[in-house]
Amino acid sequence: MATDDQPRPVLDPIDRLSEIVFGLLMALSFTGTMSVAVGGGEKVMAVLGAAFGCNLAWGIVDGVMHVLTTAVERVKRRGLIETLRREPLPRAREVFYENLPDNVRLVASEAEAETLLTRVRALPAHDHQPVVTRRDLRAALAIFALVAISTLPPSIPFLLIERIDLAMRVSNAVALVMLFVIGAQLGRYMGRSPWPMAFAMAAIGGVLVTVTIALGG
Repeated sequence: MATDDQPRPVLDPIDRLSEIVFGLLMALSFTGTMSVAVGGGEKVMAVLGAAFGCNLAWGIVDGVMHVLTTAVERVKRRGLIETLRREPLPRAREVFYENLPDNVRLVASEAEAETLLTRVRALPAHDHQPVVTRRDLRAALAIFALVAISTLPPSIPFLLIERIDLAMRVSNAVALVMLFVIGAQLGRYMGRSPWPMAFAMAAIGGVLVTVTIALGG
């Protein structure tokens, strides 16, 4: 758990693992068809460059969308707080109850909800706080880096193995092992056995590999 001495990471574990999965699946979509797309060393490098470039572009888009969605949610949350502070108490109470999550409504008594509303109405205004923070930008940079770096392990076999078909199979195996490990980590993060999620993630990658091979990859 993060404390004042240990700042909270800019991305939570599931976000970090998800970005790596996206990068791996995109890399698989390129490397899985390598034997069809290339016929020589120069073309191999061209396809690898295209795969890396595609993941770079995806990393940029994903990072920008993270900043955008975070900013939208922040503005929406601040607008809700301002509405609760500005409106008369009966209207504020109605708006507050409408925006309570369903599971909170089930466990919170009317007195507890009223106490929460009173505390929210006492919160200070956020007029001078930025909509986009440095933390958002660091998170976007982390997303970009994760998506870009995830391309590298499946690409290495093509740089070390001359036979394209063998390099492609080794590349696929590397990606599947990575997906298996990431799935296990996601399972642990959910507080469950790591194995079902590990096999599920590997199966997703396996289906993608099977489809590309069936199409001539």
